[in-house]
Amino acid sequence: MLKRLTKRSSAVPRKPAPAAVASSKERLLMEAEIFRGLTPSDMQDVDRLTTMTTCRKGRVVHDSNANSEVLFILKKGRVQISRLTEDGRRLVLDTLEAGTVFGEMPVLSQRLQGNIAEAIDDCTLCVMSRSDLDHLILAKPSIALNLMQVQANRIAELEERLEMQAFQSVPQRLAAVLLRLGATTGQAEGVSHQQIGETIGASRETVTRALGDFRSQGLIELGRSRVVLKDQPGLEAIAHSE
Repeated sequence: MLKRLTKRSSAVPRKPAPAAVASSKERLLMEAEIFRGLTPSDMQDVDRLTTMTTCRKGRVVHDSNANSEVLFILKKGRVQISRLTEDGRRLVLDTLEAGTVFGEMPVLSQRLQGNIAEAIDDCTLCVMSRSDLDHLILAKPSIALNLMQVQANRIAELEERLEMQAFQSVPQRLAAVLLRLGATTGQAEGVSHQQIGETIGASRETVTRALGDFRSQGLIELGRSRVVLKDQPGLEAIAHSE
């Protein structure tokens, strides 16, 4: 009986070896917008060409004086792209969410030189050199198509932001930004009044007053580096008001 049990147990399928299981980095890369549609074999090639790193909230990912041409793939957290004016004011150009790509890359029609990329959350990023990206695009043309779609989406977002800055009031811009930041969780987390002001082109004091008005109207609830959206339809009405 013991022999039969031993023989039967030896026939139980073994778990796959660790090499057969996709690495955590590879699984993260598969979620990036530029790698959609690639095969598992393709993703293994991408995995070999990238380095995964983490950075804490507040760390500068890319300095304004840096001139290296690299691609950053943001897998977790948020990164803010900004520029300092000569008089020391900060102009926020974009706030990037997880899953997006950025870098000093001509192929992306994007330049970071002179700009600052700063982690506004604890972040996980994958990094790839320009030469490796060029190699991948030549070998896998679908990546180029994905990049074109990424750029088209960003141009549309930029046009929307420019229109917002030119024609909308501070309350309208503030409501729109809060709705965007709280789209997933119903609250804007990890942002200060200063950061919101830099995003919508208003002073910290103006943002503080506008947030206080929203709170008195029952639209939001304020916490430490957190704005809870209590009445999203009300905020949407303000954001889209004439």
